[in-house]
Amino acid sequence: MRISEVFHSIQGEGQFAGTPSAFVRTTGCNLRCWFCDTEYTSWEPEGDQRDWRSVFQQTRGFECEHVVVTGGEPLLQPDVVPLTLALKEAGHYVTIETAGTVYRPVHADLISLSPKLSNSTPRSGRWVQRHERDRDKQQVVQRLIGQFPYQLKFVIDARDDLDEVQEYLLRFPDVPAKNVWLMPQAKTNEELQERSAWLIAEAERLGFRLSPRLHIELYGNKRGT
Repeated sequence: MRISEVFHSIQGEGQFAGTPSAFVRTTGCNLRCWFCDTEYTSWEPEGDQRDWRSVFQQTRGFECEHVVVTGGEPLLQPDVVPLTLALKEAGHYVTIETAGTVYRPVHADLISLSPKLSNSTPRSGRWVQRHERDRDKQQVVQRLIGQFPYQLKFVIDARDDLDEVQEYLLRFPDVPAKNVWLMPQAKTNEELQERSAWLIAEAERLGFRLSPRLHIELYGNKRGT
């Protein structure tokens, strides 16, 4: 596996926000969201090739029930399958964070899907066409939500994005509103506060949930948090 970092922190987003967790962050991504807050796993991927067994042992060393496998795009890594199996067999609660563009037969208690809206596409450059082509894989998302407990987290940059969220969800009529989280696009506390101020009312109006971004609020956009 190509690993960027393995660390202990708190889950900052979604239904387990605030939960102490061990994080396994892979590096490498098939998308290039302009607002990516881990550019060292996408635009300029950094990391080392490691045997999944050593990653498992390091993660176990934190003695933490919750493990979050994230990226980059972790489902690009074939060895995420034996790693998640070993974590599950060891009694961990495994969350996998993915954009829902790649399927692998992983082992997870929660699939945290972050489908990429058109607001994610780079404004210019060689990645525009590829990102737009690959960001929306309905069959992959359908397969994942049919197999695992899940949450859908949508990054919201502007009010117009809310219309696209509702259009997107029309393709998945069985998804309950309680599984949908709206998350402000932010890399700083100032951006987080500004967008959260109006997004909380919109989430209530639509019957969705507002996802915090505690890691930004508490630590800023720093590696290893």
